[in-house]
Amino acid sequence: MKLLAQIKKDLEFNLTLYNLIEVLKEIAIAQYRILEKKIKTFENIFVALGNIFDLMQVGNFRHPLLQPSDRQPGVVALTSDAGLLGGLNMGVMSQAIKEAEINKSKLIIIGEKGQLYAQESGLAFVIFKGVKDETRFEQAMQLRDYILTEELNGRLGELKVVYPLALSIVSQQVKTLQLFPFSKPESFRPQAEVQVHQDVMLESPIQGLLEYWLHLYLGQKFFQIFGLSRLAELSARFVHLENSKTKIDQLNKELKLQYFRQRHELIDRNMRELFAARLAFK
Repeated sequence: MKLLAQIKKDLEFNLTLYNLIEVLKEIAIAQYRILEKKIKTFENIFVALGNIFDLMQVGNFRHPLLQPSDRQPGVVALTSDAGLLGGLNMGVMSQAIKEAEINKSKLIIIGEKGQLYAQESGLAFVIFKGVKDETRFEQAMQLRDYILTEELNGRLGELKVVYPLALSIVSQQVKTLQLFPFSKPESFRPQAEVQVHQDVMLESPIQGLLEYWLHLYLGQKFFQIFGLSRLAELSARFVHLENSKTKIDQLNKELKLQYFRQRHELIDRNMRELFAARLAFK
């Protein structure tokens, strides 16, 4: 059984830790709110590009980005190198590894923490550095260029990306999004049907237009996914810190009960010894 002095010392330590966690939690909330306002999806631009997609009648065009054929599928797993996110990274990697094993896909991992899970599975993989706020755009463009090169050279076919998504400050989920074979998303479809003209003149080959269109789309999509996954990281960190506060509260209640129990026992023992001494003296 702990001594009273040790219990009091533990209570003081827990109070300091509790206050520190509270500060970290407030920082996570502030970062979440700031990033939430910064993230933009630019959907209006891609609605306009989707109309051009219709005008060019790309749906009838044969291209490696539209028809993956029998090429090896790929899975991009987006993990974080930040702390306090073990559960979130495990969820992403579990889903990505499952996809890779079922479809014999090429595994592309972002973040060194994800590499540890992949090594345990025994699957071959390609690794990219974890995403950082200050280099998020450059890293999205780097991944886009790598994916497009692999697709156009016939080394990749169907492509999916597995990433964490924040539903709110206290809730996250792991989402799987299919990027290739490319099909026009529902969000690109205008409310009114676009009239298709048979005599549209194209100054550039339709293949070049299509590849440039997908070049823009894929870069924006990765940049957006990187931002959304960062929101999920902050959300998961907030939940972890909140759970830690709850555990410290429970531990402090147990320590306080133990402290007062021992203190009362000590007072009772001293009182008994005092009365026994007085009786003996009389």
